[in-house]
Amino acid sequence: MGLMSFIKDAGEKLFGKSEAKAAPEAAAQAPSPANVAQLNETAGAAIATYVSSMGLKVDDLKVSFDGASGTVTVSGQAPDQETKEKVLLCCGNVASVSSVNDMLTVAEPTPEAKYYTVVKGDTLSKVSKEFYGSPNKYPVIFEANKPMLSHPDKIYPGQVLRIPPQA
Repeated sequence: MGLMSFIKDAGEKLFGKSEAKAAPEAAAQAPSPANVAQLNETAGAAIATYVSSMGLKVDDLKVSFDGASGTVTVSGQAPDQETKEKVLLCCGNVASVSSVNDMLTVAEPTPEAKYYTVVKGDTLSKVSKEFYGSPNKYPVIFEANKPMLSHPDKIYPGQVLRIPPQA
């Protein structure tokens, strides 16, 4: 549990004109608290839908978004550590999200993965060599980030990846 940081301008574009972007803009223009609350609620629901669309099952999943700070708070009980980490990445790798407040619990805890933020010029082979000493272990990282990654070559700067412990 804790707070994970993400790059706010990178990630899945879940919001059209962006409810998430509109929330901080609305807060800056001092609209009614009800308008800001509605925008935050809509953005939280969109993120929860995205998590579900990835096939990640979490008991009593709750996702809220605070547009003024760009923070997602996620709670519930994940069946295992891998699912928990993937849910956190789904919540954080969304445009307009700068941090995720992890309130998830795990039914069957196992060792935690490391995280890596992709920079320009990275490939999964390069990341694999850095963490595992061999570029040929990139499929381990690819598999650890499915279904969020659809192809090993489709990573982007600012994306945060799960790097599982070496087996």
